[in-house]
Amino acid sequence: MSNELTVAPSFTVCGAGLSGTLAALYLARQGNRVMLYERFPDMRTSTVPRGRSINLALSRRGLHALETIGLAPVIRPLAIPMRGRLIHSQQGDLTFQPYGRTPDETIFSISRHQLNCALLDAAERWPNLEIHFSKRCVGLQLSSLTLDIEDVPTRTVRQASARTVIGADGAFSVVRQALQRTERYDYAQTFLPHGYKELTIPALPGGLHALEKNYLHIWPRQDFMLIALPNLDGSFTCTLFLAYEGPESFARLTDDDAIRRFFDHYFPDVVPLMPTLVEDFKYNPTGSMVTIRCFPWQHAGRVVLLGDAAHAVVPFYGQGMNASFEDCVVLDECLRRHNGDTAAAFLDYQQQRKVNTDALAELAYENYLEMRAKVASPWFLLRRRLEYGLSSLLGDRFLPLYTMVSFTRIPYAEARARAARQDRLLDIALAAGGVAGLILLLWLVWRWLG
Repeated sequence: MSNELTVAPSFTVCGAGLSGTLAALYLARQGNRVMLYERFPDMRTSTVPRGRSINLALSRRGLHALETIGLAPVIRPLAIPMRGRLIHSQQGDLTFQPYGRTPDETIFSISRHQLNCALLDAAERWPNLEIHFSKRCVGLQLSSLTLDIEDVPTRTVRQASARTVIGADGAFSVVRQALQRTERYDYAQTFLPHGYKELTIPALPGGLHALEKNYLHIWPRQDFMLIALPNLDGSFTCTLFLAYEGPESFARLTDDDAIRRFFDHYFPDVVPLMPTLVEDFKYNPTGSMVTIRCFPWQHAGRVVLLGDAAHAVVPFYGQGMNASFEDCVVLDECLRRHNGDTAAAFLDYQQQRKVNTDALAELAYENYLEMRAKVASPWFLLRRRLEYGLSSLLGDRFLPLYTMVSFTRIPYAEARARAARQDRLLDIALAAGGVAGLILLLWLVWRWLG
């Protein structure tokens, strides 16, 4: 190991993924000298690992973060609007479920790779922001605040001095691991019993989409599901969410015939659209899904966690990236509010974000159950129609949970608590039944939620 110490920048960011690069942009905009380390080669000039993209759903919180830094005009052309879910039954019937109350309430499908490349392009334009690719943080000494940086091609390690470290290095963060070795540090990780496999529906001749492109397509099958998100080139990125073990599981799909039988039985309408189904299934990796909670997120006002390093969540509310981008906005606001006093700013940021990302973790798990099993239920559809009808009638006095999460910046914890109160009122009204129930519900909403 080389003991060469570099001159410490104002901020050292570990991880040039989505949240790390956006955080570096916000820090550079404040006039700080920023050093950004990324373990992988520059994705703009290298091959993307197969089967790991999982298209992202960009919604209000993420768009606000991009607008604030001036990048929305660059990002919007890369995104495809999705107006709602299109549910595919096993018999081939289709049911449309709008996301919002109006056509303007739309989420956007965007390629993780294209979005990250656009953020890196923007970062390179800041003279006070340096990006170092194929440089992995393999250790952090909190007492001296020095980083062990490995040059990935040569496997050599040198030390780099830091003044302030931002840990944006993902769910299995090395920066967080250093914090975990401090006294009384809380950490928990929970894996879902389901994994995911990425598949592809290619574009039709002429770059046309094989399915309606302005929807998130879902094939819910109780204990598992398939989803598809549109891409600009006419293809769809599909993701199968399936148990690792059990009667219907990845463990049972070990040969070509088993794979074909499974898809022919459960997803007969999509099989003809996937000419490389078996190949994709066999050779694309099976990914795991984890929820991570930890506390505290900061150490001595000199180290702070951001994004998945602080609060990885399962992907079923489409809010992982949006929440991480919101971290960047809140951290930027806190640093400005406290005039660069990182100790005060990091505590403020932690207090604001911890309770809300914990609430998001619960929301994401609940939506995991909803998407695979409940979205095709007539009772679920009735409640959804009632919620949107009440929202149209009462405006902001009654907002569906999905609306609050995806189309507003209401804090996640507040949105979850408010939705729980609304659900209780809806249960009371449905129990009363008929016109009397509707009148009772309107009065309760006006009295208790107004």
